[in-house]
Amino acid sequence: MKIKSVEAFQVALGTGDDWTARSAFVRIETEDGQFGLGEASPMQGGVASLVIIAKDMAPYLVGKDVLDHAILLDTLFHRCIKLGPEGATTAALAALDIALWDLKGKLLGQPVYKLLGGAWRTSLTCYSSVGGNAARTVDEVLRVVERRVEKEKPAAVKIRWDGDRTKQDVDIPGDIAKAKAVRKLLGDDFVLGFDANNGYSVGGAMRVGRVLEDLGYTWFEEPVQHYNVRAMGEVAQRLDITVSAGEQTYTLQALRELIDAGVRMVQPDIVKMGGITGMMKCAAIAHAHGVELVPHQTQPTVAHLANIHVLGTIMHLAKPVELADNWERGASVFVNPSEPHNGLFELPTAPGLGVQFDEKEMERRKIAIKF
Repeated sequence: MKIKSVEAFQVALGTGDDWTARSAFVRIETEDGQFGLGEASPMQGGVASLVIIAKDMAPYLVGKDVLDHAILLDTLFHRCIKLGPEGATTAALAALDIALWDLKGKLLGQPVYKLLGGAWRTSLTCYSSVGGNAARTVDEVLRVVERRVEKEKPAAVKIRWDGDRTKQDVDIPGDIAKAKAVRKLLGDDFVLGFDANNGYSVGGAMRVGRVLEDLGYTWFEEPVQHYNVRAMGEVAQRLDITVSAGEQTYTLQALRELIDAGVRMVQPDIVKMGGITGMMKCAAIAHAHGVELVPHQTQPTVAHLANIHVLGTIMHLAKPVELADNWERGASVFVNPSEPHNGLFELPTAPGLGVQFDEKEMERRKIAIKF
């Protein structure tokens, strides 16, 4: 089956008034009219990745056999290596990979998780990922957390800081006060995570991490700058709490280096790290090294469905699936934005990813990327 066209485009989701205003998609269509949808990292609207797809990748793919999937994407990775093997290029490849899996499932009449070997579970618990807490007071943090828990009924909550990454250790006493208040609000048995968003020095991370251990938090995410792998590993090895990292890791080699440094919970993102194929490779690496794979994933539509198809196949899945802020924005275009019901995400059983969307509304909100 030959590829007829590859279209890269943005879609304006939700109200269009915040950082999530535009998401980056790709549509791969075959000669007989079948198509697959993929999604790239949304950072800065995903424009850089979409331009790479439109200029450097789409012309190569047209006319190729869709079932030569792995060869096509490995070839593109090396053809575009001078653009840098991480970031925009790997996000572009992730979008194409997800679209090709969606298309393959439709051609074979099977949901993606079946093509991956089957699902250990078709219902997955979620955790509420609550961002923006660096700028909030303790009372404001509690109000937001309480509202999310009541609405989403999650199995866990992660409080994120989203602070200024050019500064470190800005308000450690205030951060600790918020962590203590959330623990008191939700009780001793509720599963909690703390995402520092790269906000501490090694010393600051140690100080906060020791308190989180005493409070019974389950994981401590990106306590130091993500690019300082040695420091991340040092914190991970010196603390008893599980230190996690990897949402800004883009290659399998970089993931292995993070594990070698001592990180025991890795969080690559499906729209940054090779799509479905890349995430399955990450799962194998994590399993081989005895570490947890808990993907970062903030996109409520195509990327989310791709992510849960993968997570359903993982035998030792130890943590819930991320449910990020402003999740409802997908409902403006997508018929099934996969919001949880009673704290559970359900795997679609339709062929491919199972994406459903309003074609007229997508066309109305589409911003084409041309080169």
